[in-house]
Amino acid sequence: MFILRRVVLILASLLVLLCFVLQPATIASGGQASGAPVLTNDDVMKMVQAKLADGIIVAKVRSSTCKFDTSTDALIKLKGAGVSDTVLEAMAGCGAAPAPVTAPPTSAPPAAGPVSDIGVYMKVNGDWKQVDPEVVNVKSGGVGKSMLTGGMVKPDINAHLNGGHSINQAHTPVEILIYMAEGVGITEYQLIHLHAQKDSREFRTVTGGVMHVSSGATRDLMQFESKKIANRTFLIDLSKIGAGEYGFLPPGAVLSSSGGSVGKMYTFSVLE
Repeated sequence: MFILRRVVLILASLLVLLCFVLQPATIASGGQASGAPVLTNDDVMKMVQAKLADGIIVAKVRSSTCKFDTSTDALIKLKGAGVSDTVLEAMAGCGAAPAPVTAPPTSAPPAAGPVSDIGVYMKVNGDWKQVDPEVVNVKSGGVGKSMLTGGMVKPDINAHLNGGHSINQAHTPVEILIYMAEGVGITEYQLIHLHAQKDSREFRTVTGGVMHVSSGATRDLMQFESKKIANRTFLIDLSKIGAGEYGFLPPGAVLSSSGGSVGKMYTFSVLE
């Protein structure tokens, strides 16, 4: 009887120890099995073909581990398969499977500027609101003749965005904050005046930078002044800007110089 009790106690102790060993692994994996399915481009096309609503597909994208191909050819293929711009934006924002969360070094200094994530921000009610990018579509056949400037060929592009107005709205004075990646200059950003149509906004510019370019391709380009307030962080005062539709085109935004290419733009509406 004594030996039986000893055996039971030993087995119970081993069971408790096993639970403590397995618990951290479960927490680290977010409670999901390591073999959990990964959402791909084909999965999105299957949901579109099944006529699921955009809201359902976007929710699935944002709640899943994703491994999307967002190259130019892949995006064009998805567009041709009937995938909406709303779903494409969600896919572009998701990207590859998220990296494991690691604790920051205890010695890491706090961010020097008012924001900590790279992007474009607009001041709303005294706070900086991050502006989500919109998908830019270059019109088929919209690439005009190239211009030779400073030894660089700069293709003229004619592009549009879906929707007659940006969801980001503000009254003057408008303040914009840009926190950029290492090695990028503020002069590489283009401020574009968008021409609002019933269901779209259009603009014309050139790829590869616009410094010293004199052409009708820059008709929608607007000058702006910036002030560096922190490392890689610039404040842009647009207090004199008029009512209308505008957007900042970041460097390298257009992924291809041929018709049908896509890119991104940070847009905003200035109200009366």
